[in-house]
Amino acid sequence: MHLDPEVLAQELAEELLGDPLDDLETSDPTASDVAAECDQGLVLLRAEAGGSTHEQCMQGLRIFCEHRDPRALPLLLPLLAVSCPILRMSAVYALGRNPSPLAVEPLLALLASDDNGYVRKAVAWSLGNYPDAPVLNPLIRSLQVDIAAVRLWAASSLAEAGSTGAAKADPAAAQLLLSLRIDSEPAVRSNSAWALGRLYGDLVQPRQQVVVESLLHAMLHDAEPSVRDEARLALEQLEQPEVLERLQTLVDEGLLS
Repeated sequence: MHLDPEVLAQELAEELLGDPLDDLETSDPTASDVAAECDQGLVLLRAEAGGSTHEQCMQGLRIFCEHRDPRALPLLLPLLAVSCPILRMSAVYALGRNPSPLAVEPLLALLASDDNGYVRKAVAWSLGNYPDAPVLNPLIRSLQVDIAAVRLWAASSLAEAGSTGAAKADPAAAQLLLSLRIDSEPAVRSNSAWALGRLYGDLVQPRQQVVVESLLHAMLHDAEPSVRDEARLALEQLEQPEVLERLQTLVDEGLLS
């Protein structure tokens, strides 16, 4: 049975030094700075095999959650099997930043069976960086049955997994449409609306029309303002004249501000 993330947060509070997904750097360091950091990260991770401290290993993992370096791959993969969920989670995020075909199978195994919600959440995010791998159906299943934190990132990653053509976009959109309608968690419905907007251009016309109608329904009738706002934004960003005209009509009729 999967544990709720809030329970996991309490149990791991003393060890968890921050979810790497929340700490990813958005700045643009120089190439020399990145190279120096990666060199240091490799030193820290290589020391892990020789008995380095938990903190040293975490420091090394944080570096590869931010930067890409193919030299890190053989050091990251074994960490997917360690007993500490914090290290597993951080290694998963690092493999999202440093995607490799060798990581696909162990990541999918973690998504299917790891008993830690933080780890599965990390996998759901990381698999968005593996759109050409067989990740579509596992992400759909996670969006159907996993805890809210995992469903949230599964919805976002389906926008990437389904972006390689209509054959993948259609089943991804089908599940996202269902989640937009019935998921109990507003953040999951919001991410589903965002993802549907991202997939729109990869869908065939009949499915596109269903997406538009579903987003309009969510924009007008969802109980949560955040979901209504995300649905409206997704519609506006389609930049389809007929959709924009419908939105303007709703504004003119006083049904939309």
